[in-house]
Amino acid sequence: MNDASADLTDPALLPAHVLAREIAARRISPVDVVDALLARIERFEPKLRSFVAVYGADARLAAEGADKAIRSGHAVGPLHGVPVALKDLVELEGRVTTGGSANWRERRSTVTATIARRMIAQGMIVLGKTHTVEFAFGGWGTNQHMGTPWNPWDPAHARTPGGSSNGSGVAVAARLAPWAIGTDTGGSVRLPASFCGLTGLKATIGRISVHGVLPLSTSLDTPGPMARDVMDVALLYNVLQGPDPLDPNTRGILPVDPMPTLSRGVRGLRLARMPQSERAACSPEMLAAYDRSLETLSRLGAEIVEIALPFAFSDFLNAQAILEAEAYFNDGALAEDAGTLLDDAVRARVLGGGRISAQDYLATKRRQLACKRQMAMAMADIDALLTPSTATAAIRLDEVDQSVMPSRFTRFGNFLEMCALSLPNGFTSGGLPLSLQICCQGYEEATALRIGYALQQATDYHLKVPPVVA
Repeated sequence: MNDASADLTDPALLPAHVLAREIAARRISPVDVVDALLARIERFEPKLRSFVAVYGADARLAAEGADKAIRSGHAVGPLHGVPVALKDLVELEGRVTTGGSANWRERRSTVTATIARRMIAQGMIVLGKTHTVEFAFGGWGTNQHMGTPWNPWDPAHARTPGGSSNGSGVAVAARLAPWAIGTDTGGSVRLPASFCGLTGLKATIGRISVHGVLPLSTSLDTPGPMARDVMDVALLYNVLQGPDPLDPNTRGILPVDPMPTLSRGVRGLRLARMPQSERAACSPEMLAAYDRSLETLSRLGAEIVEIALPFAFSDFLNAQAILEAEAYFNDGALAEDAGTLLDDAVRARVLGGGRISAQDYLATKRRQLACKRQMAMAMADIDALLTPSTATAAIRLDEVDQSVMPSRFTRFGNFLEMCALSLPNGFTSGGLPLSLQICCQGYEEATALRIGYALQQATDYHLKVPPVVA
């Protein structure tokens, strides 16, 4: 897919799966890859502000070790020597993990997250930590005190990078990292994927361990890969998934390798278009890109069908008792202290959780179970539901209303414990990326990736480079 555009003279521009292949074949050294990425970070980071911390010296040392191991025939896996960036919720023992909060600028981790251990065990090299919305509680990607990354698709105007995984989205889009880790509680992988022109996977609860990942909502949080194409997302997802004795949600959920079915195509699959009533929420350009994606998938052999849903997507924007109550449990003490330096909008959201009663929380849990059953019935003979990832492309930061979230098309996936893949499917007339969301029932990540891969084989939107870093 991307191989034809591979430019070995600048390894920073290569997708991760090509890097992995070239490193394994000893045509590129991990040292050259890390040096190229660090050079781009040094050049573009002053404007983009995607990283909280860059581990330059340690990354170079790890690259030297990877190079020697590979050249001596001691590669530990197919991704040995490939760099990755981590959202600043992912703990690394001895490193600072701020969770996007200025109050935690000196907070040093005492554990290493399971997902970080798994990547490091594969020989992957951690470049650094990327910015996040404070406590990961926000969809626009803003951070009042730690800084808001610059969306690289608009050189002139500061636009929403999407949140809460804002730094990971910007770093990958700008080719400062080949891929990165995000987390998704209401859309926090898919929203920055949409606004930054990336591919991002929201996995089902229990697929990927959250041990060592700072929590927002323990019932809804799930880490996920963010990359430039579906192949990269599938490869990183394979590393991340699997049971972890330190995370009880993963118990009994065995890994399912998406690679055997990734290139099987969509012929014979039944894909549902969103209800007509949902279209009014979208911009004309987002709708046009959405319709083109459905036409492409139909041409590739999928059957595009109607679906009758027992609810509107907007219903789940207000079903926040679970998220807010659990956020208050985790971060309420800081929010209640007027002396702490908190983002105004985040403080208000966290404090809202303090007003949720046990009755409200448990009633929402009961409603969640009922809605899951209803959705399972609606999708009984449907392989995926297709929607836009966001209603519009990235908007200017000075137009953001913090009382309104951009998660109309993403939040239901978390509430209903589904999985979903977002990927670029067009551009506005002004050159901003548009995005398609592929929603599947829980634990059907392989199906979502298969559909997304087929679409990317037929299009080239994922190959475009943002103008700020082109």
